Amino acid sequence: MVKYQEAALNRTFTALADPTRRALLARLSAGADLSVSELAQPFAMSLPAVMKHLDVLSDAGLITRTKTGRTVACRLAAGPMEEAMQWLARYERFWTDTLDRLAAFVEEDPCPPNPVSRSSAESTQAPPKSSPRGRNRRNS
Repeated sequence: MVKYQEAALNRTFTALADPTRRALLARLSAGADLSVSELAQPFAMSLPAVMKHLDVLSDAGLITRTKTGRTVACRLAAGPMEEAMQWLARYERFWTDTLDRLAAFVEEDPCPPNPVSRSSAESTQAPPKSSPRGRNRRNS
């Protein structure tokens, strides 16, 4: 059973990884069924290319398609995204807890002021290691 869920989650994240597919899902999120032609309209790609993206979304279970005559309409199916959100929520809790602990640590122990040490106050700038430019033996 775990392998099945893992494979479904992989398909979901693979489908969501592409910006064109995310844009298609965003268009479908309005709730209305849209035909493939309507979905493809704002994209600068061929209809077969859009169809390939829709196939990936369909295989991941993120959309459903219904055919009426020659028109294929698509609808958002958010179930797989809910599973992905549950998976991501575990990591959100991890990062929230980690950042909360970090914030508590920073607030609990402020850094002491940086006092000037005696040795640094007494030290002076070191003299230059070489002599000033001028005549040297080579130029003589």
